[in-house]
Amino acid sequence: MRPLQGIKVVTLEQAIAAPFCTRQLADMGARVIKIERPGNGDFARGYDERVSGLASHFVWTNRSKESITLDVKQPQALDVMHKLLADADVFVQNLAPGATQRLGLDYDTLCKRYPRLIVCDISGYGANGPMRDKKAYDLLIQSEAGFLSITGSEGTPAKAGCSIADIAAGMYGYTNVLAALIERGQTGRGKRIDVSMLESMVEWMSYPLYYAIDGQTPPRQAGASHATIFPYGPFMAGDGKTVMLGLQNEREWKQFCEIVVRRPELQTDDRYSTNSRRAQHREELTRIIVEAFSRLSAAQVIERLDEAGIANARMNDMHDVWQHEQLEARQRWTQVQTPAGVIPALFPPGMTAADEPRMDAVPAPGEHTDAILRELGFDAQAVERLRDAGAI
Repeated sequence: MRPLQGIKVVTLEQAIAAPFCTRQLADMGARVIKIERPGNGDFARGYDERVSGLASHFVWTNRSKESITLDVKQPQALDVMHKLLADADVFVQNLAPGATQRLGLDYDTLCKRYPRLIVCDISGYGANGPMRDKKAYDLLIQSEAGFLSITGSEGTPAKAGCSIADIAAGMYGYTNVLAALIERGQTGRGKRIDVSMLESMVEWMSYPLYYAIDGQTPPRQAGASHATIFPYGPFMAGDGKTVMLGLQNEREWKQFCEIVVRRPELQTDDRYSTNSRRAQHREELTRIIVEAFSRLSAAQVIERLDEAGIANARMNDMHDVWQHEQLEARQRWTQVQTPAGVIPALFPPGMTAADEPRMDAVPAPGEHTDAILRELGFDAQAVERLRDAGAI
């Protein structure tokens, strides 16, 4: 039995944050019914065509769901929506601010009709406050939360290469829903969850926030290097390949000097005697390290780092990750169906094939509309009337 087997989730979702939240609920065995616009469905389906004509974002965040198309602005479709919610455990939505209130699908309205329903609202800035109605996209939240101010190189801010603000909000939505299900088991009542992308991202920024507390200087933009620990970051070897390494303490600095760069005299150089001093003199120390590495291949550098017990990594690209030997050895890959055929998919972290996580197909837009409506008691003629009216 999967942990969320028997739990029904209805979701009015689009883009990434809410779909990522509900996909994880589906991984755990929940039945997730995704409401999409008639026609093209979730606009994230059109982000790109990289996966045999399907969008890379969409296939990642929407497996194991059932898709029904509803124009919830139409009364007939709203009636269907309430039939879906009548026995639902969780309702997740990330529509524009105020949209659910206009539809009568906000928590204050729904809780009177469905007291056991858990409602999870995911938005850019939260349900109130002066910025409630601002449009919020992942890059904009990265900027608003201060992430760009410490990421990239000096004078050249850089965004994260994946949608981390969406991912953060989706994760907090997911974990809060799990907690609310446990709480409901004790109280018998649902609750409202209000997750904002801004607050999720600011929580992830807590280390640099505390580092800059009381007006102190924030962490510097250090590219792929660590802003406050050195040496910690990328260094080029003699074969032109880059090695990532990270020192954490003075014992490792001693090992680094003796075994890796083979310059034991650096240990007694006062300029490098503490992490703060090494960070202060990072430019001259970088030259020393790069000069030592220039006589070695990346593989030889990693061999020395491993011998010294110093953390290191290769600078892999996406093609390297697809072929990663650790993921292969741990049998982390499986396959899921899509409208365009079979694609590989990573098992959810923490779960193995033995746990039998749901790894069902990515749905086509409205693929399950007729089946769900029949389940709700609509006969073929009633379904056709809804279709003719443009409600589905």
